[in-house]
Amino acid sequence: MENGFGRLLYDYLLKTGMGETLASYLNLLILLVAALILAWILDLIIWRILRSVSLRLARKSKNNFDNFLVANKVPRYAAHIIPLLLLFEIVPVAFIGFDYAGGIALKILQILFVVLTLYVVKSVFRSTNDYLKTKPRFRDKPMDSYIQVFMIFAWILGILTIFAIITDVQIWKFFTALGAGSAIILLIFKDSILGLVASIQVSANDMVRIGDWITFDKYGADGDVIEITLATVKVQNFDKTITTIPTYALISDSFKNWRGMQESGGRRIKRSLLISQKSIRFLTKDDVEAFKKIQLIEPYLIARSEQIDSYNTENEVDKILAVNGRNLTNIGVFRKYVQEYLKNHPAVNKGMTLMVRQMPPSPQGIPLEIYAFSADKRWENYEFIMADIFDHLLAALPYFQHEVYELPVSLDGKSQLREGK
Repeated sequence: MENGFGRLLYDYLLKTGMGETLASYLNLLILLVAALILAWILDLIIWRILRSVSLRLARKSKNNFDNFLVANKVPRYAAHIIPLLLLFEIVPVAFIGFDYAGGIALKILQILFVVLTLYVVKSVFRSTNDYLKTKPRFRDKPMDSYIQVFMIFAWILGILTIFAIITDVQIWKFFTALGAGSAIILLIFKDSILGLVASIQVSANDMVRIGDWITFDKYGADGDVIEITLATVKVQNFDKTITTIPTYALISDSFKNWRGMQESGGRRIKRSLLISQKSIRFLTKDDVEAFKKIQLIEPYLIARSEQIDSYNTENEVDKILAVNGRNLTNIGVFRKYVQEYLKNHPAVNKGMTLMVRQMPPSPQGIPLEIYAFSADKRWENYEFIMADIFDHLLAALPYFQHEVYELPVSLDGKSQLREGK
């Protein structure tokens, strides 16, 4: 046996008349227990010191990063480093005469040191992620994805280091083996690799941010993005349920992002009134005079009537039949009324597209579509504005001698409705 501190106790045990074998094992046991107790006490002392110092720094510092370091237990993991280094020094002394077992113990300590390093790195990355989320410029960025990518590489490197420690093989030889088995690795980490590529493309192309309202029919998602990670995107639907979407689906499938609407000056209103075709007709002079009482279209009717009368006179149009020459129709006048009504509505954005158009006739009547944008983009207010517009227009239809198309109901159907069948 080598001379040193570990031999003192061994020599003392021999002097008591104990056999060499028993003295060796007892010497090893006592030194190991003493080393573990010493490391534990040292760990507690260092932890108390680091906790006290870190809390004081966190309170005094104007930067919140140290607060996140404490919250993610970085000082706690760092407190394990010195006791672990102490065990590295004690193990060779304690295992005098047990070279093989001492080598195994050193490898275990080396593995623990690698794992501890990974936990420290993980906590620092988490602290960095939490800190960056407090900054406005990073709040809507998929930082979780980047942290997960860094941790994947860190864990791969850590696992390869552990294998190198166990097998006594240089670590670069494992990288060579990984190159040879790249096909298997790609198969195992397919989702992670797809997620990594998708995260980079989503971030680089600014396709989705945290807080965006997206609609993804394939996955039943319709709500706000609350989290973007390497593998998944979490969407909180408007009914407060959570939908999880694979990150790579954002670049492989089609979805709708409403951010453009939210950043624009208004929210689109696109809805039609179905006008009964039987209610459409030419207007007589008496009809025009009656419609002039409607203030919004009075200037239009005066100017338009003069143009039409001038045209018909110049071309000697025979007005015995209304179909001859140029004429006003109740649907054309109503269309103009709707347009003027929208231009004067305080909740409609006048700086964006504002249009009232007649769509192709259908078996359900003639659709008169309103295409405009509400100035208020909030959902509840938007619905109220749209309902307010159509409430008025539905009530105004009879003044223009129009009817809304409704599916005809047979007499049998009416009787069934009365009977509650």
